[in-house]
Amino acid sequence: MSVLHGGEVVERAVAASRADEVIVIVTDASEAALRWAGNSMTTNGSTTSREWSVVSILRTGPAAARVGSVSSTSVDPADIEAVVRASEAAARSAAPARDAVPLLAPDTVGLHLDQDWAAAPAATGIDVFTGLAADLASGFDGADRLYGFAHHQLHTTWLGTSTGIRRRWTQPTGSVEINGKRGSDADTASAWVGAGTLDFADVDTPGLLTELARRLDWNARRVDLPAGRYETLLPPCAVADLLINLVWEMQGRGANEGHTAFSRAGGTRIGERLTDIPLTLYSDPSATGLEYRPFVATASSSDALSVFDNGLPAQRVDWVREGVIDNLVYPRAIAAEFDAPVTVPGDNLLMTGGSAATLADMIASTERGLLLTCLWYIREVDPATLLLTGLTRDGVYLIEDGAITAAVNNFRFNESPLDLLRRTTEAGATELTLPREWKDWFTRTAMPALRIPDFHMSSVSRAT
Repeated sequence: MSVLHGGEVVERAVAASRADEVIVIVTDASEAALRWAGNSMTTNGSTTSREWSVVSILRTGPAAARVGSVSSTSVDPADIEAVVRASEAAARSAAPARDAVPLLAPDTVGLHLDQDWAAAPAATGIDVFTGLAADLASGFDGADRLYGFAHHQLHTTWLGTSTGIRRRWTQPTGSVEINGKRGSDADTASAWVGAGTLDFADVDTPGLLTELARRLDWNARRVDLPAGRYETLLPPCAVADLLINLVWEMQGRGANEGHTAFSRAGGTRIGERLTDIPLTLYSDPSATGLEYRPFVATASSSDALSVFDNGLPAQRVDWVREGVIDNLVYPRAIAAEFDAPVTVPGDNLLMTGGSAATLADMIASTERGLLLTCLWYIREVDPATLLLTGLTRDGVYLIEDGAITAAVNNFRFNESPLDLLRRTTEAGATELTLPREWKDWFTRTAMPALRIPDFHMSSVSRAT
């Protein structure tokens, strides 16, 4: 059996369609992974896969339609027509689409056949980890026990519509996480470091190992503290995880209908000032080192994305601009309903506007407080206030007179990222960072460290 190129699948499916309009999305995934435990490499491997979707649209009026979407992982060309027919059948039985608008055309959005449409999909393999593995070997020779995981993905996506749009994008995504442990089973210190990357060429493994050892050294003295409110330094990793939760909730429909933290009487919180610090939180598909697919490609509709918007360009969006809420997410149909600008959700997140202070500078200027490493098991408690709960993990440290003096027990926290921005008293320099909790869903971030004068540690946790 001959496997078709992704672009060929698009063309055959579009040609086979009997619907009024059709959208075809093909994504070829090439992935490589490396895992180590107890100072020894354990597993590695690479995989390839394909997922593709056919979205059939049956028009029932000038601004009305029914939509059917069917996905497949088959690479057999003989299955293309069956998937197209199943999509059409799903459209015939579907309820009217709430987000029905005309499909985009190349002449309306400036999209034309990409020059690399017929190129082979991008591929990765375990060779991408050659430098990482060599650098890890020096850490394996030490006394600390190292555990971790490295993952590299290349997703090549082809998008085609019956209106003539043809787009292709290859998305690289990589990450490495290293966990270090020191001491006996009954008295084990644990620390974590991580980094995001496009191709692993820029991963400073020796620097990660040095930082890991430094954090484990901070565990030489340990102090138990009760629950309460503490002046707390949130490192970029933790800030990223909290603000990812924030932007996931920035959907215009929910805000306008009055049931999210971005609602207020008679409208939304757009225009509301959160902080006098000129912080700007934004997504930008062209951000260096954090690039993402610059157009919409979705097989299903939600309050954030619409199948009718396939091919719509993604551009920079300021969610918070110089301390003021500036935008919410609006697909075209919802934007028209609420007389709002069309806004595409982003696949990276950056925050700027802080000082040039490093995290070390912020520690040095702290009289007494806590330094977190990262957060995990974050869950939403109250959507009306965006109250989150979660746990600290792999290192909470006591700061006294500008220096780390001890490791502290872990805590459960209860905080809203909206309230944290309101209460932030200092933001440091922006740096590339890897979210710990949401890495598998949202990898590309750059954040400053934040100083919170009264971070709420609601209870003591036994987590390590």
